[in-house]
Order: sequence, then C-alpha cells, then structure tokens
Amino acid sequence: MSDAPENPLPIKMLHDRVMVATDGVEGERRSLSGIVIPATASVGKRLAWAVVVATGPNVRSLEVGDRVLYDPEDPNGQGEVEVRGQSYTLLRERDIHAMASPRLSDSGGTGLYL
Repeated sequence: MSDAPENPLPIKMLHDRVMVATDGVEGERRSLSGIVIPATASVGKRLAWAVVVATGPNVRSLEVGDRVLYDPEDPNGQGEVEVRGQSYTLLRERDIHAMASPRLSDSGGTGLYL
C-alpha cells in the first residue's frame, strides 16, 4: 500500500492524532540478496512504514498520503481500529519518527520529524 485510499474515510481525527494504514502484512520477508526470512525468525526492535489516512486539526507536519515511520511495539498512545474491514493504527504525531512525501523534494527538507 503506497498511496492514500481513493475514498476518504468518514472519520475526523481529534487533536494531534494520526490514523495510518500499515504497509504490507506481517509474515516472511526477503532480504536484498533474496534470502527468505520466515515470520517466526527473532527480530530485534523494528520500525514500520505506514501511510497517513487521516489527521487531527493540531497535526502540523503530516498530510494524508504521507508515508511515516513508527514503532509498532510502542504501547504509549497507540491503538488499533477496524473501519470498513480495514485495520488502522492510531498514533500521536509525536510518536512518529520520520516521514516521506513527494512534497518534501520541493522544499529541500529532509523529511525527518523528530
């Protein structure tokens, strides 16, 4: 999932909350050299990419469609919800480690939100 959904969700986020849809599914992965890594393999702390699908009015740096990097293991201020059969994660803006967006190449910024 690399783009925002075509039909916006009928949801209005509040305050500094961000709703994201995670990229891909948990399961086996493939390394750059082609080695298959099974889902049961022990992995250290790993951040995950997601796409922003809704933002609250106090979110300053993110827009719908931006890709963000967050820690799915961080229990603070994070929750999961299902809307129209799709699972989403709810985050605070401050829990997002970085962002990637085509509009950043125009501004000359790095895309990091720390």
